[in-house]
Formats: sequence, C-alpha cells, structure tokens
Amino acid sequence: MNEVRQARKDDHLQVLRAALGQGALRTAHRMVNALHPAEIAALLESLPPAQRELVWECVDPDLEGDVLVELSDSVRASLIRGMDAEELVAAVGGMDVDDLADLVADLPEAVTQQVLRSMDQRDQERLRTVLSYPEDSAGGVMNTDTVSVRPDVTVEVVLRYLRMRGELPERTDGLFVVDRNDRYLGMVPLTRLLTESPDRLVGEILEPEAPRIDPNTPAHEVAQLFEDLDLVSAAVVGPDGRLLGRITVDDVVDVIREEADRSVLSMAGLQDAEDVFAGVLPSVRRRLPWLAVSLAAAFASGSVVHSFEGTIQAAAILAAFMPIVASMGGIAGTQTVTLIIRGLALGQIQRDNVRWLLLKEIGVGALNGLVWALVICAVTVAWLGTWRLAAVAAAAMLVNLLAATGIGVVIPLALRRMRVDPALGAGVLLTTCTDIIGFASLLGIATLVLI
Repeated sequence: MNEVRQARKDDHLQVLRAALGQGALRTAHRMVNALHPAEIAALLESLPPAQRELVWECVDPDLEGDVLVELSDSVRASLIRGMDAEELVAAVGGMDVDDLADLVADLPEAVTQQVLRSMDQRDQERLRTVLSYPEDSAGGVMNTDTVSVRPDVTVEVVLRYLRMRGELPERTDGLFVVDRNDRYLGMVPLTRLLTESPDRLVGEILEPEAPRIDPNTPAHEVAQLFEDLDLVSAAVVGPDGRLLGRITVDDVVDVIREEADRSVLSMAGLQDAEDVFAGVLPSVRRRLPWLAVSLAAAFASGSVVHSFEGTIQAAAILAAFMPIVASMGGIAGTQTVTLIIRGLALGQIQRDNVRWLLLKEIGVGALNGLVWALVICAVTVAWLGTWRLAAVAAAAMLVNLLAATGIGVVIPLALRRMRVDPALGAGVLLTTCTDIIGFASLLGIATLVLI
C-alpha cells in the first residue's frame, strides 16, 4: 500500500514539474486541488523552495488552512511568512479549534487577534483551553468538539437528539456522560445505544470505567494507552472531574509519526523541524552545534592516541587494530542504547528493574566480548603469527565490548534523568566513550605487554 502511494506521489511530482516547467499553471492548479490536503502538504515538502511557492499559489484559498495544518513546522512557517494578513485570516477562519491551535504559534500576533475576534465566545474559550496545555500533552492534542448526554435521560431521548443534531464529530464511537456540572461519569458506546431498550436510562448502561486521560499526560503516554487498550477515542478530564475534550485515534497516529520522525532525526543531531529543502545557511546553523560536539569528541579520542605515541611507533601494526576494536565497541553499545531508548519510550524500564537490566547487558557484553576476542585472536595468529599481539587485541576487544554494553545502559538513563532526549545525545556520547576506551585499552595493554 505504501509503495503504491509513493509511486502515485512520484508520478504527481513528475507531471507537476513538467507542467510548471512548461508554464501550464492551469493544469498544475487542477492537479493540485484534486488532491487531499495531506497529499498537497506531502507534495509541497517534496519540492525545492521556488517550485514550492508556485504550487502554493495554485492551492485554492478554501484548502489553504487544511494544508497548513498538515505541513511540518519549518515549511509551514516559510509559507506563512509569504502570506498577507487578509489571506491568513481567510485561510484559518472556520477551522476546527484543535487544528487552529496547531497554527496559532506560527501566526503573526495581529492575525491571531483578528482570528480571535471573528470567533464566538464559546470557541474562544475552547481555543484558550487547548493552548493552556503543552503542545506535546493530552490537553495540547485534544479536540474540544464532543457530544455529551446526561445520565437521567432515556435511550429513546438520546437517539431522538442525535437525529435532530443530524451529524456527529468524526471518529465518534461513543457519547460521553456528564452530570449537570459537566463532570465526567463515563461513556456509552454507540453500539450499546442502538441495541438497548429505548426505555432504559443512560445512567444504567454507561461504562464508568471507560478511560479518562489527564490533560497533562505526555502525548507519548497517550499513544501507548491507545495501543494497549485498542481505543478509538477517549475523554480528557480535568483535575476537577470536568470533561474538557476528547482524543481520537487520528490524533494518536500523528503523535506516533512525530515521535518516530523526531527519534530518527535526533539520532543524527538534527531538529525535528528540519526541512530537507531548506537553504544552505539555515541548514548549516542547525547542524553546526552537534558537529562541534562530534569534533570535541574526536579531539578527546585523538588525545588518548597521542598519549601512546611511543607505543604506536614501536609497534606500528597496532594502528590496524585501532578501528577494529573501536568500531566493534560502538556497534555493541549502539545495540544496547537502541534497546534502552525503546524500553524508555514504551515505559518498560523503571527504577526497580534498572539494576537487573544493567547486569544482564554486562553479561551479554562479556559473552560477546569473549566470542569476538577468540575470533580476533585466531585471525591475528593466522595473519601475523604472533601470540603476544593476538592476546593484546583479544583483551582490548573484551574490555571494550564489556564497557560498551554497560555504558549503553547508563547513558540513556542519565540523559533521561537530566531531562535530555536520550535519542539526541546518546549516540555522540557512546561513540566518544567506546573510542576512548577502545584506544586506551588496546594501546595501554600493548604498552604493558609489547614494549
């Protein structure tokens, strides 16, 4: 399915580029506006800035707001900078409150105030409620468009009310039950309403144990809850018990996608808002800091090697083993770091199981180190015919793999304790540690044994 979608996207890009190159703007306009807003956003993000601006001009005004919501932060900000105030107000006017909340931070202050003045009092309060919570929390991703009923009405009354209403919010699988003070009591699935006797009271058939989510719950924990319980929607309930809104599975899918993108980019030291077609200078500014950290780490490794300069001069063949020992440690440590970061993300690692996990990974490192130490020992003897050098390489391999697995557990946990995303800094720190330990162990043992 993904391959078909990617092929469709590639075909659209090729035809669209051809139309733009030929100046056939009418054809381009027709092609662009025949797509879903999410597909238009994907096309825009796949184009260099000059072509992106041309395609954006082809988007119908009534679609602009929906497309802006689907864009990444950096691309959205660049397009908003090129729009005047009237165009922005027209684009975001009439949007759902939860979608508008995603855009407000990128809008100029004057536009934000104008949009707020155009909204009724109820929608203004809903927007302020959503904006009062962090963007990556349950309150920040919730939708305030909910359908609630009282527990003292009958099923027949509820069904009549729904028929009068005419439509329900998207992905509604149940109605929330609240008291006169809007305090959440539970949920009634739509399937239950359709199959129960019309004379039964809602309070008799509601599910009081239906999940309720605190608005300050981190978004990744919300996603985990939806996965564990196979939820389609869930109520967001404030500390006072009042119903604030709901979270639906499409919101959770967005959270999962953003978390995945952030993890992949941060492992390379990139920001989650990085635009692949951004200009040279903005890209350089974003990447310089982590390259500086990497350079500092390289100097640290280099200083270790320099301190054993005499050993290397006396046994130049050691230089051939340095990248082998360091890279094996880096790979072993990366395997551990990846497992730990995944465990942290899934909530599997807690304070009471860290000690067991550390000992287990050290055991894995010891056995792996022993296996590969024997391998490198045998290869060295066959290659160079010297047992002393083989013993040095084997010992260094064992030490580095043993240390790498232990460090692979400690670094992510330490970064999490310091409130730093482990995916962002663990790779650089791990590489530095395994390089330094690998070089120091190889050259230090060689100094003792060979020199």
